[in-house]
Amino acid sequence: MSQRFPSVVATRGRDLLTGSWHRARAGPPRAPVLALRGVTPDLAFVHANRSAPAYTWIGHSSALLQMAGANLLLDPVFSATASPFRYIGPRRHQPPGLTPEEVPHVDAVLLSHNHYDHLDRRSVRAVAAQQGGAPRYFVPRGTERWFARNLPRVRGTLPHIDGVDWDATRTVEAPCGPLTLHFLPVQHWSSRTGFDRNASLWGSWAVLHADFRFWYSGDLGYSHEPRRIGDRLGPFDAAAIAIGAYEPRWFMRSQHVNPEEAVQVMLDVQARQAIGVHWGTFALTDEPLDQPPRDLAVALDARGLPRERFIVLRHGETLRFNRMRSAAPDTPAAAGSPSGASRATTQTRGRSA
Repeated sequence: MSQRFPSVVATRGRDLLTGSWHRARAGPPRAPVLALRGVTPDLAFVHANRSAPAYTWIGHSSALLQMAGANLLLDPVFSATASPFRYIGPRRHQPPGLTPEEVPHVDAVLLSHNHYDHLDRRSVRAVAAQQGGAPRYFVPRGTERWFARNLPRVRGTLPHIDGVDWDATRTVEAPCGPLTLHFLPVQHWSSRTGFDRNASLWGSWAVLHADFRFWYSGDLGYSHEPRRIGDRLGPFDAAAIAIGAYEPRWFMRSQHVNPEEAVQVMLDVQARQAIGVHWGTFALTDEPLDQPPRDLAVALDARGLPRERFIVLRHGETLRFNRMRSAAPDTPAAAGSPSGASRATTQTRGRSA
């Protein structure tokens, strides 16, 4: 492991019990006020894309990132529950924006940490079974042992599994030039069984190419780490930043940013464009599923920032970024609303499902 230990969540057992009691007493989260509807994904584009930077939201923190002709999957979860059980646990409110069968051939999977809403056995096995061979898996150090136990072998050989330390780099060869992957610490924690707390790493990913720079936050509480990332590797052309699962604040503050803090994270990492993730799919905490985009709009207005600077997508929606650090305008819509977002720096495809 890295010698530098980053901000880590140190939740006490008493807090966990109090949080569980609070959830049991409060009951399930309130129903969304606004309808959450996905779009029919633009499969023709995502399968034909060989060079343009593009981002397709699958749901929650899962996404297809296309850069330099390579297809990268971020924290793929396609299952109906974010749970070790098929029918028990937080259930998916929206179907995946892309199914495993609809995803184009994946070159690499990037994992942020091992919580069940980010690491799902059935999903990573489905990706491993894709036509043309399994992708490479880049995972936090310590998680490679889980992958070795749970991924299927192909002709007796495991897919490529790479356990990556904090502040380490890896390279993915791509048709339009190599991608450099940086695994970077943020404030969070890891656990799969309840008895393995922080036995594996957690973190964020920076994906860098000569024409485009992208950052994925993973899960994080607010700390000095995003500013360190921005000072070291920024500015970024785009960043996917968690905006959901933040109530009640007394319990979630250390591990999940709220939309106001997410805006600060965007500024800290020096992202020209941000995309809100970790919302609208699994009801994990007390706020309604549609609350994060509304709170995000309020936070941007309070800072005097344009709403198109930090947008939300619909499940299955694709953002296409122009190359060479710029992007063309598209038709604006109401930022902060699950039904659309301003497209001042992106182009999108997808029609209502």
